[in-house]
Amino acid sequence: MKQALFEKIKNDQPSTNDDFTLDTRVEFIKNSFCKSEDLLMIPILYKEMKGVIVYLATIADSEKIQESILFPFIKYRELDIGDIPFTTETQSKINLSDSINALLRGNSVVVIEGSEKIFSFNTKKDFSRSPKEPDSEKTVRGSHIGFVENLSTNIGFIRQGIENTNLRIIYHRKGQYTNTKIAVMYIEGLTNPNLIKTLEERLQTISTDMTFSPGYLEELVEDMPLSPFPHILYTERLDRTIAQLIEGRIVILSEGSADALVLPVSFFSFFQTTDDYNSRIITGSVFRLLRVTSFFFSLLLPALYIAIIGFHFEIIPNEILVLVKNSVENIPFPPLIEAMITAFTIELIREAGIRLPTPIGQTIGIVGGLIIGDAIVSAGLISNVMVIVIALTSISSFTIASYEMSNTVRLLTFPIMVLAASFGFVGIIFALMFIIGHLCKLESLGTPYFTPIAPFNLQGLKDAIIRFPIWMLKQRPRELRVKNKIRLNRPRRWEKNEK
Repeated sequence: MKQALFEKIKNDQPSTNDDFTLDTRVEFIKNSFCKSEDLLMIPILYKEMKGVIVYLATIADSEKIQESILFPFIKYRELDIGDIPFTTETQSKINLSDSINALLRGNSVVVIEGSEKIFSFNTKKDFSRSPKEPDSEKTVRGSHIGFVENLSTNIGFIRQGIENTNLRIIYHRKGQYTNTKIAVMYIEGLTNPNLIKTLEERLQTISTDMTFSPGYLEELVEDMPLSPFPHILYTERLDRTIAQLIEGRIVILSEGSADALVLPVSFFSFFQTTDDYNSRIITGSVFRLLRVTSFFFSLLLPALYIAIIGFHFEIIPNEILVLVKNSVENIPFPPLIEAMITAFTIELIREAGIRLPTPIGQTIGIVGGLIIGDAIVSAGLISNVMVIVIALTSISSFTIASYEMSNTVRLLTFPIMVLAASFGFVGIIFALMFIIGHLCKLESLGTPYFTPIAPFNLQGLKDAIIRFPIWMLKQRPRELRVKNKIRLNRPRRWEKNEK
């Protein structure tokens, strides 16, 4: 009989007329948590009826329980439980399954003998750190606030930045075991409904054991996960996230992660920074153009050097020819092997610098690079020109605003070097044709990835490779197909009034 009662509770079928005893409910809660030792219970007496406060000590705040639950129960013991002025968020529950979910979220549950209602109190412990500027997205001017690992705090930051009732938030729970809370954010009446529908359909089909971070979601919702190019923009900056929402894009936030996922995005979105818009027009445009140029520079420089040394030696100016010849003539390896060894060594130093503690990592990066570089050149294994080429390539890749796009460039460099060593300039041209064709084919949530180049959009070029003045960026990106295309209405009209 008792087992049948448990099965009835588990199936979420108890009605308000069911008379569950206190011991039965407590035993059910204990069994649901496999009698875990962090599940604590405080016995209470309310109107001569026994009760118990149940909570998980590891995620619930004991001080909140004492101040928000115990003190009001003692002070207002003559009032009905629904009339007690608790100082925390309170919600009455009908069934025990909802109470289990509440306990998992850090809430405390109050069970009273003879009462059909189970009350849940928000007593979640605050694990979040203080907001600070993200280390991976530094800026000179503008806001220095970054996201934290608490979902409610991050949403609160965005709410403060967008004081508009049209900002909509849709919550999801993903992960059979982690049960991670995910928030999808967009501006109602601005964002394209088809984009929202597409994303919701993809999220609904997700069935996985865990979703620790947005990175787990990225591969499950992006259009072509095997592509080396990122389809979704990661950011920890509050101001950048707000700007993307107002553009008409969708933002995904996850509990326990300080990263916000922005989609859909284009190829040129990964070269834009907050400083582009906080700087003067010419300054912002020049530095963005520098980042786009650095992409192709880091992608092609080693391959060009290999092709020139191996196939097209005659294009080197006579003034430099002797220096290059003296540098490479005694090297035992062909240029491709040289480049592979040097690039692989730099990647090893870079990875070691990231994984080690910050003070040690910086020392390894600087001292290790100098010692290894000098020793390998002195030993005659690698030419000094090749070291310069690979060093310039690595520096160029670090100027790219997105960490994901920077990794893509470094990975693509290796196959392009192989093609350059095999076919010279023809191999490089073939690699570029393949990459450009691949970019034209890609989509981000169904929108063209290589826009405004393909499909060509003259209006979109105003904020792609360079930045036009803000008062000329009157329309939102065309590929997003937002409901409200106009971003600025009659800007700088004061000029006409003064004239």
